[in-house]
Amino acid sequence: MKGYIQVYTGNGKGKTTAALGLALRGAGAGLQVFVGQFLKQGDYSEIKSLSRFENITVEQFGMGKFVRGVPSEQEKAAARNGYERLCKILRDKTHDLVIVDEGNVAVTCRLISEAELLALMDKKADHVELVITGRGASPAVMARADLVTEMTEIKHYFDQGVTARKGIEK
Repeated sequence: MKGYIQVYTGNGKGKTTAALGLALRGAGAGLQVFVGQFLKQGDYSEIKSLSRFENITVEQFGMGKFVRGVPSEQEKAAARNGYERLCKILRDKTHDLVIVDEGNVAVTCRLISEAELLALMDKKADHVELVITGRGASPAVMARADLVTEMTEIKHYFDQGVTARKGIEK
């Protein structure tokens, strides 16, 4: 089976959720799935669910907080380790579906460069489905992808002060 590159971007809710839905579908079909999450660290509800699948691996490459301004050395180191881990996963060709969660945001926050994200895309073996999430996908990333979906926010209850709810947004 030929694999493609998918990008889920935009300001609307649902980018990571869509990618994780694909992870569940892939796992159900027997695919080996790797989810690498930039910027994230912690016990998110999806981590608990995905850990029940033997063929889904999730690793987090963040400090668990928003990057504000210039990234700290710790944030840069976590992202660097994550980038190198993703390169190894793609080079080893042992996974059928690789999800780079918040990859676009890692570029925007200057944790990795656009050139590095494009290089990840180039490392994809023919059989691998590669999914990159996060708002702010660059024109070059979108041009290189085979499928681009933009989540558009029309209305959001956060605007009325609703914070992230366990099991829904976190």
